Amino acid sequence: MTRDMAVALLLMLSMIFGTGSEAEEAFDVRKHFSTVTRYGVVKDVPNNAYVPSSVPDGCTPIHLNLVARHGTRSPTKKRMRELENLASHIQELVKDAEEKNLAQNVPTWLRGWTSPWKGKVKGGDLISKGEDELYDLGIRSRERFPELFSQDYRSDIYTLKATQVPRAAASAVAFGMGLFSGKGTLGPGKHRAFAVTSESRASDILLRFHDCCENYKDFRKKQEPAVDKLKEPVLDEITGAIASRYKLNFTRQDTSSLWFLCKQEASLLDITNQACALFNPDEVALLEWTDDLELFILKGYGKALNYRMGVPLLKDVVESMEEAIQANEEKHPPGSNEKARLRFAHAETVVPFSCLLGLFLEGSEFEQIQREQPLPFPPKPPHNRNWRGSIVAPFGGNNMLVLYSCPANVSSKYYVQVLHNEHPTPMPGCGGADSCPFEVFKEKIAAPHLKHDYDALCNVKANRVEQSSMNTKLSALYRWLFPPGINEIGSHGNEL
Repeated sequence: MTRDMAVALLLMLSMIFGTGSEAEEAFDVRKHFSTVTRYGVVKDVPNNAYVPSSVPDGCTPIHLNLVARHGTRSPTKKRMRELENLASHIQELVKDAEEKNLAQNVPTWLRGWTSPWKGKVKGGDLISKGEDELYDLGIRSRERFPELFSQDYRSDIYTLKATQVPRAAASAVAFGMGLFSGKGTLGPGKHRAFAVTSESRASDILLRFHDCCENYKDFRKKQEPAVDKLKEPVLDEITGAIASRYKLNFTRQDTSSLWFLCKQEASLLDITNQACALFNPDEVALLEWTDDLELFILKGYGKALNYRMGVPLLKDVVESMEEAIQANEEKHPPGSNEKARLRFAHAETVVPFSCLLGLFLEGSEFEQIQREQPLPFPPKPPHNRNWRGSIVAPFGGNNMLVLYSCPANVSSKYYVQVLHNEHPTPMPGCGGADSCPFEVFKEKIAAPHLKHDYDALCNVKANRVEQSSMNTKLSALYRWLFPPGINEIGSHGNEL
């Protein structure tokens, strides 16, 4: 083979299979940050959890419920202090490496690194990227449902509610500015004033039910150490790998803090070539899994109380649809009844609400939930899983429940559709479709949860046997995933 022929063959192979660098570029670390993922990064990522719309032809939307998480925010004060402690320890590690003539492998950015949030006295607020996420969502909602948002604003037609936490309230304002832009007389954007209401944190069982549920707070306090224990083997494996790679004596806490820094730098500052570059894709996948596992156990399907305590919110949603149906049946004149109930809260709200709807379940898991049986935990990489925090509840993540009125030739007069992050998403209670008749939604999805009473769930002493069962399950998971002698990065246990 001549040299020219060899070059031509290499070019042809690179066009067909791509180069190694191109393959690496295909991995976007920003899509793997669990609940610290920015909305725009994952909103339109192809996902097998989404399906084509099944709403019958000729149906018209008559009401919309929105449950949205706040947009991208700055780290909390506690986490900012963690990053300042990390900065101090890194400088000690770099100095130690220099004294041992091992500093040639130390990434340049680590030398003299300080936290971008150093000196900040307050954290957790919505940042400009988060404002854009909710503002744009408001605009897209109006464009997608002109039948619902064509009327002039009135507080009883378009109800906006937020928790008392500033980032949630600010998200409601940003959404409303987008939704009602061009509808008023204020400024060049022709904005208009609108109301956002909140309940006291101490009594907000609609949007901050987790804060008012004593049994949940007790459960979480007891389980957090066990969840940390589950994460330790992954953190230890990765700590050993990056310590060897960069010749720095990292601790488990350093690895945890560097992963947190990676997520904050990439999501808030668009920096992916510093902390994130310390980890390879396999390590990122494992770290993401530990975040998703924690989300599942403490906020998701890991315990029925996690989502059952959201029954006041589910009840409010169902009642709003019943009121819309009644108004439609009685042929109320335009402008006389509510068209949208719009809520802005937190991951602790969106995740349980998604679970109440039965989203992101696999196989027979919906039937297990109906029988109040525990679910297996999300499988460890490289196994695939539906439960991904980056999809379930990214910054700005949301569920829309759209109520449709359908013509006489359709089997049911009213249909309910769920849109998760603006995409039709299957509900097992609706036979795996994204929509089903309202009565089916009530019977199959809502009723099994609504039979529970919030006060009984949250304020009656929790069953100690159930708590013991959870402890046993966590211990079994630990032994299954991390049997003695398994220390290789990327190793995995069987699917649970």
